[in-house]
Amino acid sequence: MNQMSERLNQPISTTELERRWAAIRIAMEEQGIDVLLMQNNNDHMGGYIKYVTDTPATNGYPVTIVFPRNDEMTQITQGPFDMVKDLDVGGSDGMHRGVKTLMTTPSYASAPFTRDYDPALACQAIEPYRDGTIGLVGTYQMSFAMVDYVKNQFPKAKYVEASDLMDKIKVIKSDEEIELIRGTAAQQVTSMETVLKEIRPGMKDSDVAAVALHAGHNLGSEQGVYLCQSWKIGAPAAIGPRHNQDRVIQEGDSFNMLIENNGAGGYFTEIGRTIVLGEATQEQHDELSFTLEAQRFTLDLMLPGTPCSEIWEKYNAFMVENDRDPESRLYCHGQGYEMVERPLVRKDETMNIEKNMNLVCHPGYVRGSVYSWICDNYIIGSNGPGDSIHQMPQKIFEVG
Repeated sequence: MNQMSERLNQPISTTELERRWAAIRIAMEEQGIDVLLMQNNNDHMGGYIKYVTDTPATNGYPVTIVFPRNDEMTQITQGPFDMVKDLDVGGSDGMHRGVKTLMTTPSYASAPFTRDYDPALACQAIEPYRDGTIGLVGTYQMSFAMVDYVKNQFPKAKYVEASDLMDKIKVIKSDEEIELIRGTAAQQVTSMETVLKEIRPGMKDSDVAAVALHAGHNLGSEQGVYLCQSWKIGAPAAIGPRHNQDRVIQEGDSFNMLIENNGAGGYFTEIGRTIVLGEATQEQHDELSFTLEAQRFTLDLMLPGTPCSEIWEKYNAFMVENDRDPESRLYCHGQGYEMVERPLVRKDETMNIEKNMNLVCHPGYVRGSVYSWICDNYIIGSNGPGDSIHQMPQKIFEVG
C-alpha cells in the first residue's frame, strides 16, 4: 500500500474502506450480483462514489464506478480522451485506493454528443459480466445515457436495482465515521458562533451566509449550502438559497441561519438557529418552546427497530393535536456523504431506525406572526438518540 497523497483533505482510513468493500461484496454474494455499476455527478447528493473510493464526484462531472464482486474497481472520470491506466490496487498515485483501472474521457452533460463516452468505457470493464447480473446503484442520479447504452451492449444480462443493497450498509456508521461526523458538527457550531459575532444591521443576508462559508472552509469544509433569510415580525420567512439572499438586514429583524455543509472528510450535518437583532417577542419564545417539544417528541420515538413511517404518523398526529400544521415534506432524515441520506422519516420510507445512524431533526412551521424552527443532529444509540452532537444552546440568540 503506497502512502496516501498529502493533497487529500482528511482521507478516510484504508481499513475503513476495506470494511465497506467487504460488506458490499458479502451482500452481492447473498443477492447473486456479479458487478455493481454506479455513477454520481456531485458531492451534495452523490455519496455512493465517495463511499467506495473516498473521492467525491463534483461540479456536475460524472464519475462512474464498476465494482465487481470478485475483482477490484474500475473508475471512469473527467480527463483526456480514452485514457486507460492500470494502477496498483492500493492506488499508485496515492489517491485511487481499491481501483485497479482508471479511465478518463472529456464528457459533459451540457454537450449531449458526448453521452456515449463514459458508457463505452464502462462497458469495457463490464464485459466479463455481460451475461451475468448487473446491479444498478443510485438510479435516480445515474444518467439515462449510461443505462441505455449498457443495456443495449449487454442485452442478455440481468439488471437489478441495487441501491437498497448499498443504502443498508452505508447508513450504519462506523466509529471512525462517527468521529468525523462529530467533527463536522463542531465545525458548524464554530461557524454559527462566528455569525453571531459578525451579523449587523446593514448587511445583506448573503453577507452573513458568506461569513459562515468562510469560517467553515477555514476549518476544512469542502462545500455545502448556507440557507438564510431575514424577516420582520408579522412577515415570517423560513430559509432561502443564495438567489434569495439580497435583502438588507434591519434593526429588530429576525434572521434564520442554516449551515448545512460537510466537514473535513466529507460528512454532512446541519445546524439551524434563529437570531434576533434586538429582543425576541414572547410569541417567538413560546413557539420555540413548542418546537423543542416537537423535536423531543420525535427523538423519543427514534428507537432502533422503529419504522420511520410510524414516527411520521405519530409526529403529524401530535402536531395536529397541538393546533399546528402537519408536516408535508421532510423534517427528519439521515445524513452522511449526502446532505439528505436515508432513512427519511416519512410515510414512504421502508427503513427502520437503527443504531449508529446519523439523523438530523429540524421541525419548523409558520404560526401567527413568526416562523419557528430548530435543527440539530443526533447519533442513534442502543436506547435511541443521546444529546445533540451540536453542542450549542437551543435558544433564540439576541444580538446587538
